[in-house]
Amino acid sequence: MGRINRDTVIAVILLCLVGFLYYASYGIRTPEFDRLAPGQMGPGLWPRMILIGLAVMGVFYLLQSIVDPPPPAEKLGGLIGWYRHYRNPIWCFAAFAAFLTVIPFLGMLIAGALFVFGLMTLLGPKNSVALKQHVLTTLGTVGGMWFIFACLLEVQLPKGEFTGGLEEWLAVNVCGLVASIGEAVAWIDGGACHLASAPIV
Repeated sequence: MGRINRDTVIAVILLCLVGFLYYASYGIRTPEFDRLAPGQMGPGLWPRMILIGLAVMGVFYLLQSIVDPPPPAEKLGGLIGWYRHYRNPIWCFAAFAAFLTVIPFLGMLIAGALFVFGLMTLLGPKNSVALKQHVLTTLGTVGGMWFIFACLLEVQLPKGEFTGGLEEWLAVNVCGLVASIGEAVAWIDGGACHLASAPIV
């Protein structure tokens, strides 16, 4: 069991970074989030959920680096060899940086969809069947996340400068439809309970 190795150092750095970002998430402020209703969840909830998951994985990474340290580093053959070896992580970081950059312009929904679909297409197969799977996965993950936060939890996700109208339209119509269905179900349940409790003559 080695004391300190490169994975241990990386794990400690990542955990410190996660801790700093978790602290910084409490300072997220935008004008639209200053008008939250009492009890409504703020914009820092989703980043904190992600950061908690990253912290858990970082702890496992740290423990693994101590219990089962990595083998000595291999020679990668210069810069080109290094890039070929770490190509996928590099593209992931680059795509995530681009995702963060375009959020103010495209919003969480559109930017998230482009990020997931683009990264899956970049790193995965590119045939017609795979592309259909990428589209369905993107709709299920990003669309499902948006639906849960925007409609069910009523958490305001960042809207884009160029796509704010579209996201507002989706929020009004989709979430309005969900609210109408919920009211209808509640009315039916209330009527059924009223009939069940009515005295039998």
